[in-house]
Amino acid sequence: MSKFNAIRNVFRPASTSPVVSESVPTGTTGEGAPGYARDARSELFLLAVTNLVGEKTFYESSDARDSRYVDLVHRVAVEDPEWTGEFLRWLRGDANLRSAALVGALEAAKAMVSAGIPGSRRIVADVLQRADEPGEALAYWTSRHGRAVPKPVKRGVADSLLRLYTERSLLKYDTASKGFRFGDVVDLVHPSADTPWRGDLFAHALDRRHHRDKPIPDSLPVLHRNVALRAAAVADPTVLLDADRLREAGMTWEDALSLAGDRVDRAKLWEALVPSMGYMALLRNLRNFDQAGVSDEVAATVAARLADPAEVARSRQMPMRFLSAYRAAPSLRWSYPLDRALTHALANVPSLPGRTLVMVDTSGSMTDTFSKDGTVRRWDAAVVFGVALAQRCARADVVSFSSTARSWGDPERAHTKVFPLRRGESLLRSIERWQAGGWFLGGGTATAAALRKHVARHDRVVVLTDEQAGVDGDEVTRSVPATVPLYTWNLAGYRLGHAPSGGGNRHVFAGLTDAAFRMVPLIEGGRAGAWPWVRSR
Repeated sequence: MSKFNAIRNVFRPASTSPVVSESVPTGTTGEGAPGYARDARSELFLLAVTNLVGEKTFYESSDARDSRYVDLVHRVAVEDPEWTGEFLRWLRGDANLRSAALVGALEAAKAMVSAGIPGSRRIVADVLQRADEPGEALAYWTSRHGRAVPKPVKRGVADSLLRLYTERSLLKYDTASKGFRFGDVVDLVHPSADTPWRGDLFAHALDRRHHRDKPIPDSLPVLHRNVALRAAAVADPTVLLDADRLREAGMTWEDALSLAGDRVDRAKLWEALVPSMGYMALLRNLRNFDQAGVSDEVAATVAARLADPAEVARSRQMPMRFLSAYRAAPSLRWSYPLDRALTHALANVPSLPGRTLVMVDTSGSMTDTFSKDGTVRRWDAAVVFGVALAQRCARADVVSFSSTARSWGDPERAHTKVFPLRRGESLLRSIERWQAGGWFLGGGTATAAALRKHVARHDRVVVLTDEQAGVDGDEVTRSVPATVPLYTWNLAGYRLGHAPSGGGNRHVFAGLTDAAFRMVPLIEGGRAGAWPWVRSR
């Protein structure tokens, strides 16, 4: 038996990670344990990647959270505008967080313009990546900062229009429900068209906004076909069952359903729409497909797209989207493709040697949903990432933890439950078993006590948590031997954390995607872990 040549006994080179905190706690967590403050970039990163903007959390109101985010953006944008620009582009791109990136870009521009720092035009342009976002950006700016929009912001928005405003995007996003229509944006930022047809599109958007009875320019054939199809559907709704005609007319699935009403077979209409639907549209309509009774042949086409790794990568969906779709879809025919899609979305989760302890925080504060209309909770995300990691480790122990405390003043003893992994079990099936078997515990957050209870000759410890540990006689970082790496996966972005970070075998990661996982092998290989966007340089 090997007694000495184990991973834990091999010399580990010193390594660092990008989220840096103080080495001595200067505050307390929401539950009263020692809390470690981070530097401004680290705090901003942790907050942004867990923040959907305008959403309250267990320990922080939405106003306080949003104000902290804006203050951090202002500070970091002035101190390090290059880092801010790279971060916000990654936040909107790979991380696919629209609201946080949009607000961050505009507030960075506000701070940079006030300080006379160039570069905000490009930041604004790069963050706007969907055709409804220029209007969103101007609506946010005018509601917060007034009608006077500085030139860098206007020019950044104008630059984005040359990528985003097309015939199809006008049909999809230029609706009467928007405060800023396409024409309003064009009117305010005065873009210079790069082609004659786009100039015609800008002019038509203005005519459309101001209800001018002018013909659609000949250079915009999709709009002409859309008008013709709508007119034909009034007399004969079966024209909406022609998949080619729907696609050529840029007809959205929402408009097609509205036009058809109950005059055509709903299953046949969905079957005609499927070929031109985007990945996200397919994902959110699985229940509708089942309720309408689409054929197995069409369902197989949808399933193949959902499970295609290239489609998953291109869609940039967060892993939680697949869990939401799985829970919402009534038919088992979506289970396998959604499990494959979730696996592809977690491609950066590493295979780790040795023995790993995965601690999943299922305390009461982890019951927060990420948005007020959402169904996926922070503890769902913790389970997804934790079990996915455990399934790829050579050996792993997975433990759900909280506290015996159920109200203020109760003792913070550890309440834990070991989750047995099953060889070959799909990730979605594991998550379903976790929920059905009572591994969501509730109560307080006895992180330190839970660690002392379960750490036993492990090569590393991974804790997925909001970091709001409860009061304990020995703090979290001292509950794991200094020679054992402690990786905290932060799922809430509060100001103070439960352990130091940045070096000394103590590291904090965060986010709602798998991007940060790739830092673990780097750190354990003695290399410095970098911000998740550095790899793309």
